[in-house]
Amino acid sequence: MVQGKINEIHGWAAMGPGLKVKPWSYTPRPLGENDIEIKIEYSGICGSDLHTLKEEWGPANFPAIVGHEIVGKVITKGSKVTEFNEGDVVGVGAQVYSCLQGDCRACSHNLDPHCPKGVATYNSKYADGHQAHGGYAEAVRVDANFAFKIPDNIDPIYAPPLMCAGVTVFAPMLRKGVKKGDRVGIVGIGGLGHLAIQYANALGAEVIAFSHSPNKHQQCLELGASRFVDTSDKSQVDAVRHTLDYLLITSNSKSSQYAEFISWMTFEGTIVLLAIPEGHMTFAPINIISTEVSITGSMIGGVKALKKALEFASQNNIRPIIEKYPISQVNEALQHMDQGRARYRIVLTHEVLG
Repeated sequence: MVQGKINEIHGWAAMGPGLKVKPWSYTPRPLGENDIEIKIEYSGICGSDLHTLKEEWGPANFPAIVGHEIVGKVITKGSKVTEFNEGDVVGVGAQVYSCLQGDCRACSHNLDPHCPKGVATYNSKYADGHQAHGGYAEAVRVDANFAFKIPDNIDPIYAPPLMCAGVTVFAPMLRKGVKKGDRVGIVGIGGLGHLAIQYANALGAEVIAFSHSPNKHQQCLELGASRFVDTSDKSQVDAVRHTLDYLLITSNSKSSQYAEFISWMTFEGTIVLLAIPEGHMTFAPINIISTEVSITGSMIGGVKALKKALEFASQNNIRPIIEKYPISQVNEALQHMDQGRARYRIVLTHEVLG
């Protein structure tokens, strides 16, 4: 059995609810024959990290090291791993295991994030009881199926947000078949939204960016939007009603806004939720019956979607706009993110582990 090189992993863990992490170490699970060990160089901060740390999505397993936008180099590989070599630059997203079996209803339909045996990158447990810990650390061990080579033309520091935010917006575009000429609206121009604009534009869609922040107008156009709609200006909103084929909701919009969103759609248009609003959505059934609009949701992307998201980003020069923090300043970075000031994703650099 191949032994791992880092047998006590040092990281930054939350000891209880709240946006405060501190140095902590843990013993990783043994390196399996299908696993790789990664020395982490960069990790992104995702909104999911904050929700988990604050227990807004339910109880967390503390101590907890979060972070599911991981990029680093392979330093050890299990005996059956053939697709990676030591030194390869790889990324890990929000999932580190699923069964990937043909008789699994989820995995067999390329929906491996929904696998009943799936393990999330953090705040999740393996079948053997070991807790999964994420990327705010010096290293991580994962099933090789859930690590992905970073294309040579993508600077590794820009890759972490593609591992979660990028594939999260691209996966539903793939599933729904977004194509040239489609009119795609993006609500919320932040960590997800600024990447959604780029992916939709590269697919050939006409992209309409919706935001209540008019200062983002020019940047949206530069990212690939053909039109910017200031949602506080009724005349601008009225001009696009009944015109959209797709609408991606990337921000925590109020539950009462969905009747308005439906009014922006053309017949048989599709609204895709990528964020989780509080409470229940409210709209009259006639709103969707009279328009035949569909409302659906999408989680993270699976293995095939993530490979395609990286390849597509490589081919079409899709890159996140990032702010960099050394991991020793992770608490400051978490506060910056929580205050809504990040433009648009935060990447932690791991040269110094505090």
